Amino acid sequence: MKKNKIEKTENLNVGKKQSHIIRKILLFFGIAVILAALVFFSYFFISRHFSKKITINTLKEKWNEYDYLGLYEIGKTYLQENPYNNTALTYYSYACFYLAVSQNDTFQAQEYLDECINNMRLALYDASKTLKPQLQYMLGKAYFYKNTISTYYYADLAVKYLNLAKENGYKADDIAEYLGLSYAALGMTMESISAFTEALLIRESDTLLLSIAEQYYKIQEYGASEQYLYRVITNSENQDIVIRSKILLGQIYIDKEKYDDAMKLYIEIIAENDNCADAHYGIGLIYEKQNNLIKARSEWRKTLKIQVNHQGALKKLSDN
Repeated sequence: MKKNKIEKTENLNVGKKQSHIIRKILLFFGIAVILAALVFFSYFFISRHFSKKITINTLKEKWNEYDYLGLYEIGKTYLQENPYNNTALTYYSYACFYLAVSQNDTFQAQEYLDECINNMRLALYDASKTLKPQLQYMLGKAYFYKNTISTYYYADLAVKYLNLAKENGYKADDIAEYLGLSYAALGMTMESISAFTEALLIRESDTLLLSIAEQYYKIQEYGASEQYLYRVITNSENQDIVIRSKILLGQIYIDKEKYDDAMKLYIEIIAENDNCADAHYGIGLIYEKQNNLIKARSEWRKTLKIQVNHQGALKKLSDN
């Protein structure tokens, strides 16, 4: 009888302990749920509080400070609450553009440009008459840069919006040059030459002179091309552009069957930079014209040692 009483007491104590543990576990989870809810709602209300503090003036301040990353971040928050505010869309898309062109990471630049274009097109839809030409100009530039880093072609859209900006009276020193480069990308050589010539009246640069020479070469206007190349070679202090100009001039000499002049020019380039693949390739072309395929192939092999994916040399070695 006494033994049964002891067993009942022990069972009762065990039951009380288990019940106590369960209550602790439930209490713990209850507190955890309450804390999680408090954190969530605190974050929600704090976010709403700060988002309400962002105004158009806040965006303007960031813009005036050239703080494009800060403008991008707060602009994104502001647009979540005001997705069709034209001023915010304009500032945000401009921030995206300048962040894109400053990027070394092509993938990140693409993402910024996509955001720029999407938001700028929204801004353009409801823009004032005075703002519209500027937005068209910026959109044209955005498409130009997208064309340079994308596997798809956007040069036609760059031309479209840059021309619209011009037609609507927007003035910027670089419009003609961007148009020239975009026309060149589209293979519209005469339009490209016209735009580049207009750009020269505003600002002369080595890159611009070389670009015009390249376009004249494409339509076999060798005399005009040579004139621009001589100006670059004589006056430029940019060694890379000088070498590119000499390479093109050498190609003109080959086309005109002035092989000695071409050879002299290529040897001069190699003396300055022995790792110039195009110079070795050009010498190979001269030897080919002179029916010396052994020396020609030797030069093309040197080309591939310097630049393994040189398309000209790869084709010549496969054909010969």
